[in-house]
Amino acid sequence: MLDLVSALNPPQREAVLVEGGPLLVLAGAGSGKTRVLTHRIAHLIRERGVPPEAILAITFTNKAAGEMRERLAGLVGPAARALWASTFHSACVRILRREAHEVGYERDFTIFDQADQLRVLRACYEELSVDPKRFAPRAVLGRISDAKSRLLTPDGLADEVSGFFDDKVVELYRRYEDRLRLNGGMDFDDLLMLTVELLEGRPAVRERYQQRFEHVMVDEYQDTNHAQYRLVRVLGEPQRNVMVVGDDDQGIYSWRGADIRNILDFERDYPEAHVVALEQNYRSTGTILSAANAVVSRNRGRHPKRLWTDRDDGEPILLATCRDEHEEARLVAAQIRRAVDEGRSHAEIGVFYRTNAQSRVIEDTLVRDGVPYQVVGGPRFYERAEVKDVLAYLRVTANPADAVSFARMVGTPKRGVGPGCVARLSWYAEQLGIPLADAAAQADLVPDLRPAQRTALRELAELLTELRRLDEAGAAVDRILEAALDGSGLRAALAGERTIEAQGRLETLDELVVLAAEYQGRAEEPSLRSFLEEISLYADADAVDQESGRVTLMTIHNAKGLEFDVVMIVGLEESLFPHARSDTPDALEEERRLFYVGLTRARARLVLAHAQSRAMHGGRDYRLPSRFLAELPAEAVEATRSTLSTPAETSWSWGSGARRGAPDLQTGDSVMHATFGEGVITGVEQGGELVRVRFSDAERRLIAASAPMRKVAEG
Repeated sequence: MLDLVSALNPPQREAVLVEGGPLLVLAGAGSGKTRVLTHRIAHLIRERGVPPEAILAITFTNKAAGEMRERLAGLVGPAARALWASTFHSACVRILRREAHEVGYERDFTIFDQADQLRVLRACYEELSVDPKRFAPRAVLGRISDAKSRLLTPDGLADEVSGFFDDKVVELYRRYEDRLRLNGGMDFDDLLMLTVELLEGRPAVRERYQQRFEHVMVDEYQDTNHAQYRLVRVLGEPQRNVMVVGDDDQGIYSWRGADIRNILDFERDYPEAHVVALEQNYRSTGTILSAANAVVSRNRGRHPKRLWTDRDDGEPILLATCRDEHEEARLVAAQIRRAVDEGRSHAEIGVFYRTNAQSRVIEDTLVRDGVPYQVVGGPRFYERAEVKDVLAYLRVTANPADAVSFARMVGTPKRGVGPGCVARLSWYAEQLGIPLADAAAQADLVPDLRPAQRTALRELAELLTELRRLDEAGAAVDRILEAALDGSGLRAALAGERTIEAQGRLETLDELVVLAAEYQGRAEEPSLRSFLEEISLYADADAVDQESGRVTLMTIHNAKGLEFDVVMIVGLEESLFPHARSDTPDALEEERRLFYVGLTRARARLVLAHAQSRAMHGGRDYRLPSRFLAELPAEAVEATRSTLSTPAETSWSWGSGARRGAPDLQTGDSVMHATFGEGVITGVEQGGELVRVRFSDAERRLIAASAPMRKVAEG
């Protein structure tokens, strides 16, 4: 036992050794939660005799799941292979592959990414004669995703909505679901929703998985949505050996359905739960932690906890006021040079911002300075056109019913088979009730096709037959991929273009072959289907390469779970961070948690910057510093202002840790808001803490003491 617990601090040891039953581990940033999770699993296997296959361990990224498996292999050896350690979506795919028939699917269903979902939805628009200008497809898809995360079917959504727009969303949702099933496809939300439906609605299946998983463990529990919450509940019964690890102070994903109440209400759901708080931080200096504690303690919706460290205080936080976004970018470049001159690697530096659009000016400056960098959250490797083109061939090979991938495949490279030809082929396939891929093999029987089109379709069908033969024979995935590239003519078509752009695309395809070979070498049971699953479930966080020797640029949302020696957070201005849409108490608390996440990514140095003016939305705005900067303790901050401009007068008391008193507002007062313009107070709540303000576009509830708003004198 000594090797499992001797290196743990007392709260960590308590969490590892606690007896069965519900367990809530409140793991502050940098407190060693992964060590606790893996050591508890090892303890259950080695000391309690729990079979590895009886443990389900859930993380939120493939990268985290891989790290967990590696650590467990070091603790329990080969037995770790039998453990289910994966993301929610990967675990659901694994269940659904085995039980697909129970929810009306074949086992070879396709997982549709967002681009595929939009393609399916746009087809629904055409069928229903819906104007995409009036009903933006991405907005509608977001509403559908939100409904699925709350386990609402089209009928369920119809019961809670009203109005023309909502009715149209429900209509599109119904048709979208029909088309997904017709293509044998599921979107990411279906993976969760259908698994919950399966387990809650099929007693025999539910009991089988409940009996299999004696222990259910979930990391980052504060990021779970309602569907994930229900999945954990149903799998955890009746043993109730549910361990959740998380930090309500790092709940930052409500915009994608995460519900922080899941972790805040854990003790309500499991009254017998044992609770352990991990507060010792092993990452950051004392100064950084004092700043983070001071900021997040202002939130009300949280479990009380205070991070501490036995490291020294370190250097003060640098708070820089810049004239504009260009000077801010030069500050970033100068701080990078400083860190590198001190002997730090570029890979130890992270630059965070609130929105992706902020990266452009910084990138321009780093390019001019010759600074190597990577941007996380931009176009992913697997979303590049040439990659999706060849993957379409593989997806139809794995699932002949995938008409969306077939339509992409048949048109790339160009072979004289356009939309009209595909429409006639689709009609023929529907008459016979067969997939498009099978109909292509019968091209000679399809009416109204030109001879060249029949030939092209027959050749395509022959290629698919060959790819399927290779797959069924157990050929390596990289070999199947090479066969698709050569047999389709994709590689030859790009080589024939003889352009620099085409050469770059060929290099991307070569890299894809390398990735497939790497997958073939590391997967325990490699197959084409599991390779496609891995690609489909790839996340932005998995793209971060901290071994690359490059500075990392990313939004703070993408920085979750990472750490750097030097962290710079830019754009700390009202209406940007906190964002202009964060005009309710709950939304503001989430923005403060987001700032807290950014602060706690830093190990040794933290640089915070804001600009006095910034080009936004086609114009240039003068900006107020973020209210969060005034929440930093004075002793933790070293403030500096630009020498290129005179400091603007602001309503902030720098370093005082508090803003000047809120104006005395009463119903009927006129106010001016930095973002929303002129408004009138229509109500005062909670003793003056909250005010309702009617602006030209809407009425909003604002926090009187922190809203960027002033009272307009009468007359």
